Order: sequence, then C-alpha cells, then structure tokens
Amino acid sequence: MNDHAARPEPQALTARGRVPHITQWSGEHPAEVRVVERRGRLAYADERFFDRDTGGVLWRRIPSTPGRGEPEFGAVHALRQRVAMTGLLCQVCGAPADRNEHGVLWLMGEASDAPGSWPQGLETAHPPVCRPCASLAVRACPHLRRRHVALRVQRCTPAGVHGVLYRPTPEGPVPVSYTHPTLPTKRPDPTLALPASRNKKAKCPPP
Repeated sequence: MNDHAARPEPQALTARGRVPHITQWSGEHPAEVRVVERRGRLAYADERFFDRDTGGVLWRRIPSTPGRGEPEFGAVHALRQRVAMTGLLCQVCGAPADRNEHGVLWLMGEASDAPGSWPQGLETAHPPVCRPCASLAVRACPHLRRRHVALRVQRCTPAGVHGVLYRPTPEGPVPVSYTHPTLPTKRPDPTLALPASRNKKAKCPPP
C-alpha cells in the first residue's frame, strides 16, 4: 500500500515542455524530521505510512509538490521514483506503463556489465514508460539520444535501494561503511535504515 499510488499527480509543465514525473523540483526540500530509535531500529518520531517501503526500509522524507519552483533535471524525487518502480508507472507522465503480452515497456540507455547475458539479469533504477512518453523521452533526453534500446520485460523483481546506511548510537544516527563488519550479507539487519535513500532498483531475472 505504501509503495503504490491510486492516481498520478497532475503533470507539471514549463516553457521547455513536459517535466518527467520523477524529476525533483527546487521547491521540494527534504523535511526536517526527528530521528529516534524504536524497537532497536531507526525511525522517525512522527513516522507515517509512506516513510517505509514494503521491505521496511526507511526513506528520506521529501514533500511531493511537483511544479513548485524550478525542475532540477537529473535529480530524482525519491518518493515518486519509488512509487513508479513499485507500481510500474511511467517515469515521464506517472500513468501506468505500457504493457502487452510481451511485457512492460522499458527504455534502457546504460551499458551492460555482462553483455553475454544481457538483458537477462539487468538492474536499473529507471522506472518503465508508456508508449507516447517513450518517443518523447528519446527525443528530449540527452542520455537516451546517445544510445538506447526498448525492452519488453515479462518479469521484474525489486533488487534493492541506493542510499546511505545508518545505525542508531547513543550520540545519534551514524553512517555505516559498506565494509563495516556487522553489515548484513544475507539477511536484512533490523537496526539499519536508509533515511537518505534516493533510488529503488528493479532486476530483470533470467527466464
């Protein structure tokens, strides 16, 4: 429930045209929230249902007010990106992504680390797209203009989140290094949180 939206927010427009749904605006500042320790893990003092994803990860709280200020192209709004990834919404307009018998439509511009198995096992933090917005994105996005490929993905699973790990201490939350000896390797550690998370990733598993 906390990773899905009933309907997309109104599309924001500027003199340059449509602003992607997941783009962050200059008026969307991270909220000032008090971080506490609750039941052995980091939490917000006034935690709300949308502060955690369905995996229990704590996310940075940022108000969703697209159109307030100026669009910060290249900066991603954490909550809208998370909802788009989980609900398979178009990253440009926020409506449901295109889907047919071959799968959900994704535009990929990044190179593969394993070209022999590509696109199986591909991971991305970019949400899918609808067909009208796919054409628009290829023309408007410098990243996609250089190189892109359209994929139909039949199955995708959450692969993780990108952010900073924190651990509660008597002095307050402290960042945890990825080489920290207590960092979990197989199972999530309930005392860890990612209140500065930025992106949710999806993985296209092998058939």
